[in-house]
This record gives sequence, C-alpha cells and structure tokens, in this order.
Amino acid sequence: MTNTICDDRHDRSLEVSMADHRPLAGLRVIELGQLLAGPFTGTILGYFGAEVIKIEPPAGDPLRQWREVKDGTSLWYRSLGRNKKSVTLDLKSERGRELAFELLCKTDIVIENFRPGAMEKWGLGPDAVKEKNPGVIYARISGYGQTGPFAHKPGYASVTEGYGGFRYINGTPGEAPVRPNISMGDTVAGIHAALGVALAIIQRTQSGEGQVIDVALYESVFNLLEGIVPEFDGAGVVREPSGSTITGIVPTNTYLCSDGKHVVIGGNGDSIFRRLMTEAGRPDMADDPELAHNPGRVVHQEKIDLALADWCRQHPSHHIIAALEEAQVPVGPIYSVEDMVADPHYQARGMFETVEINGEPLKIPAIMPKLTRTPGETNWAGTQIGQHNQEILGGLLGLSDEEIAAL
Repeated sequence: MTNTICDDRHDRSLEVSMADHRPLAGLRVIELGQLLAGPFTGTILGYFGAEVIKIEPPAGDPLRQWREVKDGTSLWYRSLGRNKKSVTLDLKSERGRELAFELLCKTDIVIENFRPGAMEKWGLGPDAVKEKNPGVIYARISGYGQTGPFAHKPGYASVTEGYGGFRYINGTPGEAPVRPNISMGDTVAGIHAALGVALAIIQRTQSGEGQVIDVALYESVFNLLEGIVPEFDGAGVVREPSGSTITGIVPTNTYLCSDGKHVVIGGNGDSIFRRLMTEAGRPDMADDPELAHNPGRVVHQEKIDLALADWCRQHPSHHIIAALEEAQVPVGPIYSVEDMVADPHYQARGMFETVEINGEPLKIPAIMPKLTRTPGETNWAGTQIGQHNQEILGGLLGLSDEEIAAL
C-alpha cells in the first residue's frame, strides 16, 4: 500500500451545486460492499444529498442480477443504486486497493459490509484510513458485529433475524416461525447505520474527529424487541408467537370479511373499544365492566375476537372500514403493492418517484423520512457498472485515460 499522504477530504474536485440544500449536501460517501445492508445505507445518505461513490467489482454488485431483470439490470437495483456514482475496482488486486485507499482518504464517510477483518486484510481498515484522514466516519455493517466470539461468522438477514429474536415471536403458535418476504434484517441494519452516520456527523462538528460505527444485523433486529427483555428479567415471561394478534393488547387483530378480504382492527384503547363493540352490534360487551380496561380484555381475548370475527364475516371489507372510520376506530385494509400504487393517499404523500430507464418510465419508492424544509430526492436511477470511472478515477484521482484503460 502506498504511504503517500492523501489530500484532505474537503479538497473537492467535484464541486457541490450551491442549489442543493439537502442536509447532507457537500459530504462525500464511499460505499464498499454489496447486496443490501451497506448499499441501503448509501441509498439513504445519497437521497439526502451526499455524493455517494459506489465501488463495485468489475462484474458489478450481484444485486444487479437479482429478481426481476430488465435490459440487463434488475429493477431492484435501479431503486437501490439511485443517486450513486459507480466505479469499478478489483480489491483483490494491489492497484485496485491502492486506488480504493486514495478514495477513502478523500471522503467524509465510508460504508462497508464485508465480513470483519476483510478491510484490514486489504489495508483499508479504519485505523489505516484514519492516519491519513482523521475526520473519517467509518460505518461497518456485519452479521454479528466487529467484536465478540461470533464476529467471524457470516451473517445473512435470514439467520440474524432468528438469532436477534424476531423469528421466535413471528408466526403462529405450534408452527414453524414465519419469515417476512423481505430481507428485513438487512434493511433495518441499513437504517441503523444511516442513523449512526448522522449522529457521528453531529459529533464531528463539535470535535473535528470521526469515529467507527459498528452495526450488527442481529443487534438491529434485537433493537425492535420493545419490552421483551425487561418482561423476561422482571417477570420471567418469555413472549411467544401470537399469530395475527399481539401479546397483551386486546383487541388488535386481522379479520376476514364476506368479500374474502381481510381488515386490520385496532380497538385496544378503552373508549375506542366501547365504540368498536357498539358498532359491531355488541353493546353488552361495550358496557361490560370486565372489559372496560385492557387487562380485563386480555383475559377475555378469545370471546372478543370471536365476536368481531363473526361481525366481519357478515359484511364486505369496505362496509367494515367505512363503519369503523365513522366511529373513529383505527381500521384498514391489507394492501398489496398494486393497491399501494393505486391509492390516492400514497400518491398525495409523494410515496413514488419516476425515473427514466432507456427512455421508459419506472416507478420507484421514495425514501423516508420526510423533511419539510430540506427533503430528499432521486436525481437518477441506478446506473450501469463503472459508468463514473472517468469522472472519479480521472477527475478525482487524476488518472490518465491510459491508466484507466489499463485497469
């Protein structure tokens, strides 16, 4: 690895437009790693204004070929790769690692989601980078974290969702735990990493120094477990799976209607419960003192759910929703993506953005959260592999056309 002192990260050859008022404008991110957790972190940061340079192997991020592929690139990647500049470098080669190191010395933020130790083996770890770039914020995402007896284990979302406690409580009692049909552990880890980066940016404004952010997929899932730990430690209670209900809060469940569609009803507030049971034709239950508060309703959960299920079976879903909305009881449908795209509220809230791919429009989801004064936006969809090699390797690192071609 070269020992040349790197340029300061603020010595920009790629000037930020003064018109960009997004909160992360002016910050540079180098995204290493592939698939989902690290790249989703980069997507969030890029959406809110950061310049994200994605370093890919010559064959590209494998996610470019996952699921539905159109015109040689997956539609998923068009969304996940938005606002990113793609640069190809072979990190298995010495020259590729040297160039990657130069980029890490010229950045504010590093994102990597390789197995712990990989970046150190390549000479790209945080200690090496910090010597040349003391203000660098270095976000590391792995299955089990950078320390501990399991740090070396590979950690896909499917495995860490089980280890992190989520799969145990998700499903129907007596049956195999259920996996949601998304890589939830990866996405939640990406959100945690983006939060860590934001906190580190705030701290850097006070100290001038960067720091390492250590995000584990299993810990990100574990962070969702609400009161499960203190309930076990203080009362010896192990929360079990509960199907379509939630333990200890009644009623909140999913009910089948006469048109074959399901509705979700949340009637667990005391006054809400009274309005719900009155609307369902059960004033006896609405006025029953044993059901007036949640602890009593938990005892009689089965009776309450049977009454609501019987009412819903007699009416189509639109009738149930309209009646409960009129009664100010939380209620809603179970939406597919087709339903979301057609829904006027989704449209009014700007939940979809349209990009152009080879002359054709493609709808992709907006990225949350919504900021009223400095909102994020999509500038371009996921690009072709190495589309920004000339701009970054030539413009930022100063390589000649011949040197870039030789790579």
